[in-house]
Amino acid sequence: MANIKHKYPWQEKISNHSQIGGIETSVLDNGTGRGVRIAWVNTGTPLRYKLVIDRGLDIADAFYAQHSLAWLSHTGVTSAQPCSDRGAEWLYSFGGGLLTTCGLSHIGGPEQDENGTRGLHGRYSNIVAEVESIIQPDPANGKLDMEITASVVESKVFGPSLKLRRRISGRLGEPKILISDTVTNIGNSSVPHMLLYHINFGWPLVDDNVDIVYRGTCKSFGRGMDDELFNDNHDYRKCQKPLDSHKAGCESCGFIDVEADDGICTAGIVNRRLSLAAIMRFHKLQLPCLTNWQHWGPCEYVCALEPGTNFPIGQKRARQQNELIMLEPGRSRSYDLELKVLSASADIEEFIAKWG
Repeated sequence: MANIKHKYPWQEKISNHSQIGGIETSVLDNGTGRGVRIAWVNTGTPLRYKLVIDRGLDIADAFYAQHSLAWLSHTGVTSAQPCSDRGAEWLYSFGGGLLTTCGLSHIGGPEQDENGTRGLHGRYSNIVAEVESIIQPDPANGKLDMEITASVVESKVFGPSLKLRRRISGRLGEPKILISDTVTNIGNSSVPHMLLYHINFGWPLVDDNVDIVYRGTCKSFGRGMDDELFNDNHDYRKCQKPLDSHKAGCESCGFIDVEADDGICTAGIVNRRLSLAAIMRFHKLQLPCLTNWQHWGPCEYVCALEPGTNFPIGQKRARQQNELIMLEPGRSRSYDLELKVLSASADIEEFIAKWG
């Protein structure tokens, strides 16, 4: 105990870990999210964020001090709509947020083929999670780690049946979010599997001329509205001012073959004016594809970086290109994603020098 006392300044000065940080669960009581379970996470740094338990344990609001990191749609947090898997119905309950998970068997636009009908980006984010455990920090005894673990089952009778077990963890004093997911085929037949982490950054982190940082080559998704920005004559690694051409459903997407360093890919958004950067790290073998969604619509102003098992081309096209993962009964795949905030100018410049 003597060593702990000298190491941490709060020894004998606090009664409750919540005075420093931790995880607090509650239920929303108003609006379209009434009755939705959430969990606020205080990292003991300026980073605080809100998990939405009833939306797959995804992340809604995220702040670093007074600055929002995430884009929030007009919709905001709503209750889960588990049957909204037709056409673009997914958009009715898409609240944005720092993380919206897409999958587990389809990512991309609505489609239909001999294997079935699939709505935009799959069913995952409209499924309620079951909390398995919450571990609070115990700073009085030098235990700074905290985590929440939950499971989400995407299933129907006769299959497919996929289960994702998610652990979101952190450590007091570190402005970092660690996401560890394991997807298991709990059914009795081979099933398609696609997964994408829709990481949505918003103002004030995202602003005019702010840098989109990654190392790798990027090409347009190929639609006309994608080509508008993702072309050789345009600096698509800079955030734009609000564009009239992006009103309503107009957007631009680029597909990035991101480079790795010892198997780890790093990308992020850097706002030098605020001395603020949000970066992500992930394994190239787990998540080989990185999509950049740029939607500069007035009052719908968002830039997303989206690591995935595939680009969001849909199950049908992935199958045709022999890129669709088929998960056998009882088999699992694991994914690890780190989100971190940098606020020291030296750290930001080092990040840009290495990955810009």
